Amino acid sequence: MAFDTILADRIRHHFARRKNFAERKMFGGICFLLHGHMCCGVLGADLIIRVDPEEAESILREKHTRVFDFSGRPSRNMVYVGPKALQKDTDLKRWLQITLKYVKSLPPKT
Repeated sequence: MAFDTILADRIRHHFARRKNFAERKMFGGICFLLHGHMCCGVLGADLIIRVDPEEAESILREKHTRVFDFSGRPSRNMVYVGPKALQKDTDLKRWLQITLKYVKSLPPKT
C-alpha cells in the first residue's frame, strides 16, 4: 500500500529540529519514531497516531478518527486520523502534539 508522501513531508517538516527522531518504512506505509518509540505514521492518506490508552476513547469520538485495526485486531492506543482532519497545518500540528505528549512520557528505548 502506498502512502501520502505530501503528508509524510509535512510530518518531517514538523519534526525537523527534534533530536532522536527517525523514520522507518512499515505496514506498507511510513512510521516516525521518537527515542525508538513509534509516534505516528502515514498509511494511505491517513495519519496514524499513538495515543495514551486512557485518552483513546475520547479521541475516537472526534470526527474523522477510527480505531487502528490494520492487522484485523483493534489497537488500544493507535488511531487513524483521516485526511479531512489534516487539511490545515494547525490541524496536523494538533494531532502530532497529542501523540508527542504520550510518546514523550515513555522511557527511552536502549
